[in-house]
Amino acid sequence: MDYRRLHLAFADRVALLTVDRPEARNALDGETVEEFHRALEEARQAHVTVLIITGAGDNSFVSGADIGAIRARRRDDALASINSRLMSAVEAHEAVTIAAVNGYALGGGCELALACDLRLAAESAVFGLPEPSLGIIPGAGGTQRLPRIVGLGRAKEMILTGARWDARQALAAGLVSEVVPLAELPAAARRLADRVLALGPLAVRLAKLALNASMQMPLGAGLVYESTAQALTFESKDKLEGTTAFLEKRPAHFTGE
Repeated sequence: MDYRRLHLAFADRVALLTVDRPEARNALDGETVEEFHRALEEARQAHVTVLIITGAGDNSFVSGADIGAIRARRRDDALASINSRLMSAVEAHEAVTIAAVNGYALGGGCELALACDLRLAAESAVFGLPEPSLGIIPGAGGTQRLPRIVGLGRAKEMILTGARWDARQALAAGLVSEVVPLAELPAAARRLADRVLALGPLAVRLAKLALNASMQMPLGAGLVYESTAQALTFESKDKLEGTTAFLEKRPAHFTGE
């Protein structure tokens, strides 16, 4: 597919999606959101196991809408949940999503990182949800996903005080799992992807579904969900290969079946 505002590249079972609007801090305007949805579908059809998301340039990961656009929006624009639906699509994607945060991740950019399964950051990264400084609140999952990741107290600290966290603060809060120099970020993201690729693809996919479900159901229902997912893996070729490889002391060769 052709894209004007992002790039999508494939290597083995990994896709790299780069939002490329450096002149606008890689902002998620309407056209970019539409292209993002198309890219997610293209990655799904390609059956990738890992999807790495980053921003072009050295300064910004992804930002939300520009202030002029926000000023013009009305109630119905918020209720349309355009960005929120994109973040939900990222969160629910079949691939394991990795946010490689290469710079400022404020507003919608922070919410995009929150929607990803895994997050790592360059030393220059900055995270924040500054919407209350504009008289509005985060509207693409910030008030819901951030407390689930860093805890309610830390989430309140960021949102209710307008705090911005540098990469080290984000690491200490559990928002990201690794901080590396900017030049090493692509390689670090690929190393993280390779760790995912070494596992059974079916197991990874079902584990992601179970983990996401854990945030939306009580423990009893979640345990039933988990047992059902485990039952599917028990009948898979990957389970036979994985256990056989372990017993034979050799690397497993998974097929996702």
